[in-house]
Amino acid sequence: MLANSGHSLPSLCGLLNLIQPLHCLFPRSFMSMRPLRTTRRETGEGRGGEANMEFWTSLASLMGVFAFFQSILHAVFPLELRFAAVKIFHRVFCCFSTYCYFDITEMDGVNTNELYHAVQLYLSRSASIAASRLSLSRGLNSSAFTFGLTNNDRLVDTFRGAIATWEHAVTQRQSQSFSWRPLPEEKRSFTLRIKKKDKAIILPAYLDHIMETANELRRRNQDRLLYTNSRGGSMESRGFPWESVPFKHPSTFETLAMDPSRKELIMADLTDFAEGKTFYEKRGRAWKRGYLLYGPPGTGKSSMIAAMANYLGYDIYDLELTEVHTNSELRKLLMKTTSKSIIVIEDIDCSLNLTNRISKKASPSADASSDLRPVGGSEDGGAGAKTITLSGLLNFTDGLWSCCGSERIFVFTTNHIEKLDPALVRSGRMDMHIHMSHCSFPALKILMTNYLGFDDREFDDKTETSDLMRELADVIDDAEMTPADVSEVLIKNRRREKEAAAGELLDVLKERVEKRKKKKPTGEEMEEEEQEKRALESTSSESDQMMDSCDGKEDKGEGEQV
Repeated sequence: MLANSGHSLPSLCGLLNLIQPLHCLFPRSFMSMRPLRTTRRETGEGRGGEANMEFWTSLASLMGVFAFFQSILHAVFPLELRFAAVKIFHRVFCCFSTYCYFDITEMDGVNTNELYHAVQLYLSRSASIAASRLSLSRGLNSSAFTFGLTNNDRLVDTFRGAIATWEHAVTQRQSQSFSWRPLPEEKRSFTLRIKKKDKAIILPAYLDHIMETANELRRRNQDRLLYTNSRGGSMESRGFPWESVPFKHPSTFETLAMDPSRKELIMADLTDFAEGKTFYEKRGRAWKRGYLLYGPPGTGKSSMIAAMANYLGYDIYDLELTEVHTNSELRKLLMKTTSKSIIVIEDIDCSLNLTNRISKKASPSADASSDLRPVGGSEDGGAGAKTITLSGLLNFTDGLWSCCGSERIFVFTTNHIEKLDPALVRSGRMDMHIHMSHCSFPALKILMTNYLGFDDREFDDKTETSDLMRELADVIDDAEMTPADVSEVLIKNRRREKEAAAGELLDVLKERVEKRKKKKPTGEEMEEEEQEKRALESTSSESDQMMDSCDGKEDKGEGEQV
């Protein structure tokens, strides 16, 4: 009989071993399953204790039976069969369940899962309000704190009417053997639970929405950077030719000294560009835009660039052309720029010999591939000379290589627009031409508000300072002072009373007007002004004449003048 019940004998022994320790915990009458005799003198507490004993006796018996059948189950059914049964049960349960689950782990093998960090940043917006226990973090080069879910915490989100439930799970990872790339000690993951009927709505649009929102939040939270190519186009040890520093310029469109109507036009154009991804894709155009800032020194061209970067939240790449020796290096620099950035070439007429080919008497063989040598560099055209060509610069701004990224803005600045080649400033390369002029009365009001604290009501005709403001408005245009010069006068008088400082500014402007009347322009200056006027009027027509000789595929049109 023992031979026939070989499998049950270990189970019975295991059951006896499980029940045997109970003798030490309970009295003999309790373990014998016989109730204790009661007397009439027994109190209510005694009857309650007897009921508790009966409960624990029944529980111990139930545990013993459970352990007995568990032992039989393990002995009769092997592990593989039990695993298959659990798998079938799980599938049956999933068929009748109305939810589906998606696990997003922190590590994908040995690589970091970008979607995990995107979900973490995306949920941080709602976690600060909905969750009761949060984890705080602050990333590198970030100016904001990030709220995150703690272990086993849940958060409910909605997307297009569908409900998505997120749960954050953190478990300890098993001890690892020797590895060249050790994994974190904790295993983190997000679990997304949605209804099956909402699966078509959630995927993949919801995940795309999470990635886009996370990228936008990451860009907004991070400090903007200012890059420079101090190493030329050569790669450093990390394969990156740009060096960066935090960009902390405080200039904004609110503080920029410019006519408010012109600023609104520029801000509207920047907004249309930043939100125009679909517009550019449908029309088969590269998602980029060019701005040409021209005008006398001190009119706020650099401040305009900083205001554009702060308005859009873009990084700035300050390209120093004198450090770049070949077209190949120029392309490498372009390839290493990121999206959502502004590529700036300041004083382009001074960096390279970009003279207007129409205005000079060049030989008929001169074309767009003529050398552009750095100012002060060697004029030797030998085979060993390293130069940038105009063709390379044109392709940099509007060629095939300019399409290797998206959502980028090219900004050129110059003090003399008439010296630039028409092919460089035509529409498609420099789409908007912004004239940074001398200080006007609307710009003066902004400067007086910034430096002296004037209120908008003080510029009205019915105030005590109305006469002073009228005199300033009459003389500011004739003085032809730049915003930088006006700002310097206001800074020197910022500790004085507002009216006294404004009066000092009026005296400076009047003195400037008198000097301009006494100083008659020379013939050379008049000729330069006339050339600049002709350049502004004929930029588009000259561009059309040079398109075929430059690249043979230029689009027609005029850059928008602001």
